[in-house]
Amino acid sequence: MTTAESQPLIECEHCASIYRRHQLEPGETANCARCGATLWRYSGLTLSNWLALAIAALIIFGVANAYPVASMSVQGMVQQASLLDAIDITWRQGHYTVAVMTGLAGFVLPLVQLAVLLWVLGPLSRGVEPAAFRSAMRLLGLLRPWCMVPVFLLGVLVAVVKLAGMAAVSPGIGLFAFGVLTIFLTMLGRLTPHVLWRYAESEGVVPVHVPEAGPDVVLTGCHVCGQVQAVPRDADPEEEHHCVRCHAVVHYRKPDHLNRTWALLLAAVVFYIPANVLPVMKVSSVLGDSAHTILGGVVELWDMGSWDIALIVFIASVAVPLTKLLALILLLLTEQWRSTTNLRPRTRLYQMVEFIGQWSMLDVFVVILLAALADFQGLMEISAGAGAAAFGVVVILTMLSAMSFDLRRSWDLEA
Repeated sequence: MTTAESQPLIECEHCASIYRRHQLEPGETANCARCGATLWRYSGLTLSNWLALAIAALIIFGVANAYPVASMSVQGMVQQASLLDAIDITWRQGHYTVAVMTGLAGFVLPLVQLAVLLWVLGPLSRGVEPAAFRSAMRLLGLLRPWCMVPVFLLGVLVAVVKLAGMAAVSPGIGLFAFGVLTIFLTMLGRLTPHVLWRYAESEGVVPVHVPEAGPDVVLTGCHVCGQVQAVPRDADPEEEHHCVRCHAVVHYRKPDHLNRTWALLLAAVVFYIPANVLPVMKVSSVLGDSAHTILGGVVELWDMGSWDIALIVFIASVAVPLTKLLALILLLLTEQWRSTTNLRPRTRLYQMVEFIGQWSMLDVFVVILLAALADFQGLMEISAGAGAAAFGVVVILTMLSAMSFDLRRSWDLEA
């Protein structure tokens, strides 16, 4: 086998094209020639650099959650709130679904993600295979889409603007720490399980398997470690196989993906109605009680003169969920119609749906932070409404729906 033929293979996750992986020069990016998706990027960071970045992120994570993100002053009373304060108050108010969703997305899962990265980067930087490496990579792959620290950061900014018209609001140390943490987590977001497996290959701590193509087999990649392997050509596309490297279950194509995607999408549509009709926030004060829907909050921000923040909230909480629903319906229908037109634009559309998925959680984070900052007993109290829980469920269902869809089947029709 020649040197070129011994290079590891990589599968495009969107169209299933197979390529040989090679070293990139600084600034280079490898893109799929078929669908245009990014396959891998050059990185000048070593494993030791990534380890230092992960340690710094963990320290900043502790600071961000130990200190308040903002404080509010009303008639001589001052209320400070951190993310954990907001989650605690939301739980004590009886909104358990909202408290659990935001607690997981904003605190628990990002912390576990950092812990997993430190668990594997430490040994890898010394040229040693981490203990339970396979299990850790599966866990990391499950965690990544659900860590929403950047969404919480934007939620803090929106909450501060909304409250600025009612009282004196000032940012706290936690807000600046969350800003730094967002930058660090965005950088660490490039360490996908596939990338870490490639680092492990480069360090020689895991084997490199290079399957040979032939008339009786087709090549497919493992969704956990990215290992490309041969599957019998006459095998059922939905039949289970096991990865030769990480032993995860490998399907040539996602089983029953249309029915599963439709079911999750229709459930999201059902919850989308109460999410927009029911109030996401309730306000009790000496002036009386009021309730606000998502659109009501946008209008309120606009009337306050904060048109820029109103636009951000409208895009994240109204336009993005509706766009996700319509985009997924279009992708499902075009595949059911066995259409092979505009496959590249449809791939871009699917990538967009994946990217914007978590940003719809913005309003839910805004509500819990407002509840923590405006917790003045007898004077003012803000709590989540039924619409907030419904909206959070919509976000989860649309993200699961996008994960269930298999775009490779649309590209199969072109072959």
